[in-house]
Amino acid sequence: MKVLVLGLGLQGKAVVHDLEQADVVTEIVVADLDLQEMQKFLERKGYRKCRAVGLDAARDGALQELIASAAPRLVISMLPAEFNYPVAREALGAGCSFVSTSYAGRVAELDTEARANSVTILPEMGMDPGVDLIMGRLAVNELDVVHGLYSYGSGLPEPDCAADNPLHYKITWTFEGVLIAYQRPARILKDGQEVTVDGGEIFKEEHGHTVEIPGFGPLEAYPNGNAIDYIRLFDLGSEVRDMGRFALRYPGHCRFWSAMAGLGFLDDKPLAIDGASISPRKFLIRHLTPRLQFAADERDAIILRVVAWGLKEGRKRRVTYQLIDYRDLDTGLFAMNRTVGYTASIAAQMILNGQITAPGVLSPTRDVPPMDLMRELKARGMKFERRLEENEDL
Repeated sequence: MKVLVLGLGLQGKAVVHDLEQADVVTEIVVADLDLQEMQKFLERKGYRKCRAVGLDAARDGALQELIASAAPRLVISMLPAEFNYPVAREALGAGCSFVSTSYAGRVAELDTEARANSVTILPEMGMDPGVDLIMGRLAVNELDVVHGLYSYGSGLPEPDCAADNPLHYKITWTFEGVLIAYQRPARILKDGQEVTVDGGEIFKEEHGHTVEIPGFGPLEAYPNGNAIDYIRLFDLGSEVRDMGRFALRYPGHCRFWSAMAGLGFLDDKPLAIDGASISPRKFLIRHLTPRLQFAADERDAIILRVVAWGLKEGRKRRVTYQLIDYRDLDTGLFAMNRTVGYTASIAAQMILNGQITAPGVLSPTRDVPPMDLMRELKARGMKFERRLEENEDL
């Protein structure tokens, strides 16, 4: 079967690499703006199933023309999030299934039409969102009553290569996206009350806590995004008292970025400096990006952990699911690329081979076979663990 992959960035490269190994995929059309660079990359990798085509996704009609001419069975969008809806719209119009790693957003509006036309649309199939949601479903399914759920996710340099810069941090996806997220408000549930943490305030000590991860030591956890949505996503009841979504960083990270936010370095309003105009955030992106790169022999790590607690048959129970992955130095793919791109590829293969058949706009929390996905990630070298605790003191 033929697959069209839009976007050959770092995560897109992981998608193509994984699809190349898949028996169910016979041809991969890869589309991005720089045709020559794509062709050089595909030739260097020796991929046999791939064909590169140029695409300016912002040009009117370009997506429709490409999907019509390529005639794929399924489209995977690894383009920036603003293209998620237009690509899904064009895929639906052509009768193609659609997979992306971006939040659903407006794509959810296509559900009725997708059902009517027996088309499968599956957004949110990356690392976060994606694997975190599936692990969350596994955890809450082990409880009759859920009292709380904490979800943790992070991309870090592994400890051996984290100490060569003062931030103990290196870049595996757009640094602009990182700094924008540092200004994003967070919503948590604490002791049954909704709490909103303003952007720039997420790093303050009163909003965080410490998590011990074997092999990494104590890590700082700070609020990251909207955890209140989990109550709806997992169909939880009024017994929920605590709900949190957190990112993890090495010690000292929160104190540093709290100070930087307080000093205005995350602001995006341009400043006039010696005849030039640049925002503090843009300056940080330009200045720090080349200084926070991985060497060819250094590895990043992805940590995903979901902890849910409550009651099972009247007894207190806490269940933990955890996924850890590292950069593959043979392929050069970072753990961030693998956990995002491989997850999208696996989801696409599940649709192509008939494991996922439902029409409409689907969700990882209800429509993806959870243990099947986790087995596929383990088969690609990722470490997946489950821990169960039952104790009246929990």
